Order: sequence, then structure tokens, then C-alpha cells
Amino acid sequence: MKQVERRGAGGLGKAAPASRGDPAAGMAAEVDRRLLRCYGDREWSPRFGELLDGLVHTILSQNTSDVNSHRAFEQLKEAFPTWEDAAGAATADIEEAIRSGGISRVKAERIKAVLEMVRADCGSYSLECLREMGVEQARDYLLGMPGVGRKTAAVLLLFQLGYPLFPVDTHILRVGKRLGLIPPRASADQAHDIMDTAVPDDIKFRLHINLIEHGRAVCKARKPDCPGCCLNDICPRVGLKEEGSGDA
Repeated sequence: MKQVERRGAGGLGKAAPASRGDPAAGMAAEVDRRLLRCYGDREWSPRFGELLDGLVHTILSQNTSDVNSHRAFEQLKEAFPTWEDAAGAATADIEEAIRSGGISRVKAERIKAVLEMVRADCGSYSLECLREMGVEQARDYLLGMPGVGRKTAAVLLLFQLGYPLFPVDTHILRVGKRLGLIPPRASADQAHDIMDTAVPDDIKFRLHINLIEHGRAVCKARKPDCPGCCLNDICPRVGLKEEGSGDA
């Protein structure tokens, strides 16, 4: 199948004009312009040379910090230099290697199952077959894997292949709802569809990174710094009792 052009999601150029009839797209573009001034541009490049490395690392990042997931991945690769080694190992041994990443038993089982599925479908311990798929087919294939949901699939396809998807983590879900980009009662899966549509393809990567940074530094879950926020005058503060007071 024809491979999708990857540069469009990298945030390397200027933001595409928002659709005139789509207020959410206009808001997303304005948020991007402001966060660009606050946090700078983000140049897209694949995080890992191997797609399977990227998928396993993303699985390890679930429900833990970046520091813990990086450490767990390094320890996994040290214990099992190749994915064939990992596939032949006992689940308990993988669990021990990734213990620092949290929920190690569940993640070890998922990694073993994913490796078996990839070997059966692609003929080797490699996900290079994804490069031959379009966005929808690649996403559907990943969603068929154990432990791979919308966020994990979107992270892999955006960060490794530059496909125009918008991953929604807890920070983006929170900030997006406060900004009115995501309806208050929207689920995480619904939020992915909403942000995929609302955010222009060429700023998806940059806005994803900058919204997470903003959620960590300013628009925190509790006691957000509304007075010091660069989005203060355009933010409807959905779900906040009052400026800087925390969640309703």
C-alpha cells in the first residue's frame, strides 16, 4: 500500500489556516500560536530507529513517568539485546527486567503477546510492515494488539512515522476540556476523534508536545496558575470554580 507522507504531522512549518466554519479548529490554531511563543517549536524526528522498539517503549510508558519508562526500556534491552531473546524468555524474567516501570506483570504479559503477534503477522520481530499501511489500517492493526489503545497507537504512529494523529493523554484531556476544545463529558477515545479533526495536521506534533508541557507547568490538575497562563484571556476555564482555584 502507498505510504502516507510523514512531514505533514511534524510541526515543521507554519500552522495551516483554520477552517472558517470550525470554531474548534480556530481555537486550536490560536492555542498553538500562543504555546509556540511560550515553549518554542518542536521539530519532528523518529524517537527510535526500530518501530518495534517504539511500540514496546510506549507500552512501558503506560501509567508511569517518562523517567521510569526510559529506565525500564533500557533494563529490558540490557537483559534481552534482541526481541527474539525477549520472545523466548519467561514472562517472569521480563517482568523482573521492567520492574522499575510499574505494573510490570501486566506489561510483561503484553510485551510477550505483542512479540508473538508481530512474529506471526510480519514474519520477524519487526514492525516495518506498518510502513506499507495507510493511517487507518496501521491504527486498526495496532488496536488489535493486547494492551494497545487509542493513545498508544496514536503515539507510535505520530512519533515514529509522523502520521497525522493526535494522542490524548491525561494532561491534554484536562487542558483540552478547560479550553473548551473537548466537551466536558467526552471520553478519552472520543477526545482522540475530536482532536484529530480539530487540530490541523501540520501542527499536531508540536501542539501535542506543547499542551503536555503546559499541563505540567501551568494548567495543573490542582491549583492551575491561571493568572500566569498565556491562554488566560481566551480560556473559558470549563470545570474550574474560579481562576486558579482548582477543579470544580
